[in-house]
Amino acid sequence: MSFFTVQINSIIANDPSIKSRKEAVFHPSFKAMSYYKISHYLYQHKHYILARIISNHAKKVTGIEIHPGAILEDDLFIDHGSGVVIGETSIVGHGVILFHGVTLGGTGSESGKRHPTIEDNVLIGCGAKVLGNICVKKNAKIGANAVVIRDVDSNSTAVGVPARCVKKED
Repeated sequence: MSFFTVQINSIIANDPSIKSRKEAVFHPSFKAMSYYKISHYLYQHKHYILARIISNHAKKVTGIEIHPGAILEDDLFIDHGSGVVIGETSIVGHGVILFHGVTLGGTGSESGKRHPTIEDNVLIGCGAKVLGNICVKKNAKIGANAVVIRDVDSNSTAVGVPARCVKKED
């Protein structure tokens, strides 16, 4: 299945306000992910400046900042999008949903892998900050405005500043 089909299907599945496949093309997630695919390809082929030019343009158009070095699955869904930041060494799995204001960032004290790994089917609420070389495991949920600085177990819900697990499903 092509990137475009996967992204459109993800938008339709996750945003009840989208009424058609054609309308999905105008969703900020579609635009941001399309720019990301191009910039990531260029980044992988060591065309760093051109990759940055494209990712900076995408940020101006969508309000979503995705570093071209990040590794994102095609079905990532970014709802509303404004203020989303995804750092260079972030890895994002299948079926992940990010709401506006989410940061997948570094702490400023790490080198190498500095950004989080988000496994499959994770939901990250509005304004949440997931910081450092940590892992949010499969099927976890991060509450709005949480600040996550430690790993989150699968099937868990983490909330607060700093985030703590309040619910673990089996």
